[in-house]
Amino acid sequence: MYIEREIKEKFKKVNSAYPIVSLVGARQSGKTTFLKEQMKQSKSSYLLFDDPDIRNLFEEDIKKFEKQYIEGYDLSVLDEVQYCKNAGRNLKYLADKNRKIWLTASSEIILSKEVLSYLVGRVSIIRLYPFSIQEFLNAKNQKEFTQKVFERNVWEHIIYGGYPKVVTLEDTELKKTILKDLYDTMILKDIARNFSIEDIKSLEEFTKYLSVNIGGLISYESVSKDIKLSFQTLKKYLDAMEKSYLITRVQPFYRNKTKEITKQPKIYFIDTGLRNIIARNFSIEIDGKLFENYVLSELLKIGFSPKHWRTKSKAEVDFIIEKDSEIIPIEVKLDASEKIKRSLYSFIEAYKPKRAFIVTYKGENKPINVNGCKVIFTNTLNLRKLLA
Repeated sequence: MYIEREIKEKFKKVNSAYPIVSLVGARQSGKTTFLKEQMKQSKSSYLLFDDPDIRNLFEEDIKKFEKQYIEGYDLSVLDEVQYCKNAGRNLKYLADKNRKIWLTASSEIILSKEVLSYLVGRVSIIRLYPFSIQEFLNAKNQKEFTQKVFERNVWEHIIYGGYPKVVTLEDTELKKTILKDLYDTMILKDIARNFSIEDIKSLEEFTKYLSVNIGGLISYESVSKDIKLSFQTLKKYLDAMEKSYLITRVQPFYRNKTKEITKQPKIYFIDTGLRNIIARNFSIEIDGKLFENYVLSELLKIGFSPKHWRTKSKAEVDFIIEKDSEIIPIEVKLDASEKIKRSLYSFIEAYKPKRAFIVTYKGENKPINVNGCKVIFTNTLNLRKLLA
């Protein structure tokens, strides 16, 4: 059963405006499935660049490649073309010949200057993440639910994540097996091989370290001491993991540099199920940091690039997003009955936002007014609607 993806309308719009559309995201997040569904409307070709014949012809003679694989089709899907020699220049040639091209990539190498510099004005980039909570509910055919049924679905989404193949399985041990296989492939192929990392053991140790310290400020000096890796190595590992869609860095938000400290990012995982297999933690109870990571991943899927806020006096707000010219603080709480932290009041006082959100796992609460700011309690599903 095909599950419609929320990027569909955006994809249609950019596809009508650009000769090349690049769909990027983690391995097995559903890129190829999505594109093959869209291909049904056109006479199209699908080319996987793991095939040496396809790859060699593309690298050695783009005109012969065009005649062999592109000519006669309304559009062509090129899967993982970014690793080819002269990928940017050859793609530019095809775009300038008015060829309709869709690209897929499981690494942001496609966004490197060696490729992207040739494609300015010719390509639009769309990111596809694992299933959002709405897509998850659609996959489960869950249309109506009570609060408890919704919490149970959110629990499963947090524990096992949103990778389509994992979501559509019922057997929990098989879910874990697929997550483990996916992680192994991502480490060995997307991260180690693509970014020339030879010490797999230290890479895995660092990944495990991050998985048990989600949402924490990253001090390169402290981490370096803890797991005995150089600053340069840590930075290389983080860059590789981020460009392979395993983790994301949440940068600090600040306007007043004298009061708001830290250039230190916080580290979260794109998918909580993948994080749980790395941490080897499938506890029945959801803790605060795991739920915080989950909310962050849902914000990414909506299309935001959240930041975090922290002052020298250690007041902090989990996430800050910017929508048009509006600044919106977001706090994450397991239960709606938990007391609102003084830090949120401090942010409201400093920035005077029109609205703030408290995203909860359990319970409901009524909106309150704080110095002219409407503080709204919501869950992850309704948050998407409120931010539309």
